[in-house]
Amino acid sequence: MALIVQKYGGSSVADAEKIKNVARRIAATRDKGDQVVVVVSAMGDTTDELIALAYQMNEHPDPRELDALASTGEVVSSTLLAMALEAMGYEAISLSGAQAGIRTDATYRRARILKVESKRVVKELEKGNIVIVAGFQGITEEMDVTTLGRGASDTSAVALAASLGAEVCQIYTDVEGVYTADPRLIPEAEPLTEIGYEEMLELASHGARVMHARAVELGEVYNIPILVASSFTGKPGTLIHGGVSMEVRNKVRSIAHDLDVAKITVVGVPDRPGIAAAIFVPLAEANISVDTIVQNASIENITDLTFTVARSQLADAIKVVEPICSSIGARDCVTDSKLGKVSIVGTGMQNTPGYAARMFRVLSEKGINIQLITTSEIRITCIIDEAMVKDAVRALHHAFEEE
Repeated sequence: MALIVQKYGGSSVADAEKIKNVARRIAATRDKGDQVVVVVSAMGDTTDELIALAYQMNEHPDPRELDALASTGEVVSSTLLAMALEAMGYEAISLSGAQAGIRTDATYRRARILKVESKRVVKELEKGNIVIVAGFQGITEEMDVTTLGRGASDTSAVALAASLGAEVCQIYTDVEGVYTADPRLIPEAEPLTEIGYEEMLELASHGARVMHARAVELGEVYNIPILVASSFTGKPGTLIHGGVSMEVRNKVRSIAHDLDVAKITVVGVPDRPGIAAAIFVPLAEANISVDTIVQNASIENITDLTFTVARSQLADAIKVVEPICSSIGARDCVTDSKLGKVSIVGTGMQNTPGYAARMFRVLSEKGINIQLITTSEIRITCIIDEAMVKDAVRALHHAFEEE
C-alpha cells in the first residue's frame, strides 16, 4: 500500500460537478488500496473575487486580514470535496493548513514554510480516512493564518509529500502536463513525458505557470517525484524527477514566457563601493524579489543600474528606491512596466555552443529588440517589449522544434 499525495487546482474544482468528478478520481486511487492525501485550491476564481472584495472595503487592507480572508477559499473547496467523498461512501476529513501542521513565517501573502508537523494527517490516515487539506496556507507561531503566494497550493502538496514520505506527488490541473511551450499560445506545442527538476525549476521561475517554482525546488531537495497531468483526461502527463538523460533528447526542452515584468533604471549612479547594497538591501527587507540586474560600464565614475521586478511589485519597489536615489546622488529613476521575457531552457545547452547566437538571430529576424539578457547554465532569457512576446515564443518554438 503506497501513500500518494494529489493536488487539484482551482479549475479542477470550479463547480459542484467538477468537485464530484475529482471525488471519483480520488476514490479510484483509494480503491487500489493506496492511502491518499489531497490538497485543493480554491474554486475557480474565488481567490481573485475575495481579494477584489477586500479592496472594496479598504484601499490598503491589512496584510494579516487579507491572508485570513484569502485562505477561506481553499477551506470551502476542501470541505465540499470531503462531503462529496462521504456521499460516495468513503471516509474523508477536511483539514485547514493549520490543522495539517503547515507552519510558516509571518511574511503575509508570500509566507515560507518552516516545517510540516504532520501528526494529525498521519493520525487520520491510520483511521482509514482520505485526508483533504486546504492548500495555499499555513499558520505562524502566533497562530495567525498566512498564505504562501499565488499558485502555491503546489508547494503545500509537495511539502506534505516530503513530510509524509509519499511515493509520488500528483499535480492535477487543466493542462495535460509540461509542454515545449504554452499550448494556449502555441497549439502545436508537444507534451513532455519527463523533465528534470533543474529544467522545470528554470521554466517555473521564468513564466511557465504549470508548476509553482517553490514546489519544484522542494521536490528536488527531498527527491519527491512530481507528476503533472490533467484532471479532465486520462493522459499520462509529465513526470518531474531526477536523473533524466541528457543525450537522447532535444538540447532545448521548452520555451517559457512571462508578462509580469517591470524594469527600474537608476540613472547616473556614482560608481563606488556600497551603492548596490544601498539599493538592494532595502528591497530585500521589503520582501521585493529582484530578477535581472544589469550595470553599465562606468564612465567618469558614473553608471546606470537596471533591474527587473514583478509588475505587481513595481509600485512598492519604487517607494523603496526613489528615496535611495536621492540619498546616493543618482540623477534619476525611471521605470517601464510594459515588458515581458522569453526564455529557452535545456540542460543540453550547457555543453553545446551556439544557442545564444541562434536565439538572438531568430529574434532579430522577427524585428524584436532585446532590452536585457540574463543567463544560467541551462537557460537564456531575453527581456523584450510585452507586445512582441507572443511572436517571440512562436518564432523560437519553430526554430528549436526542428531538433
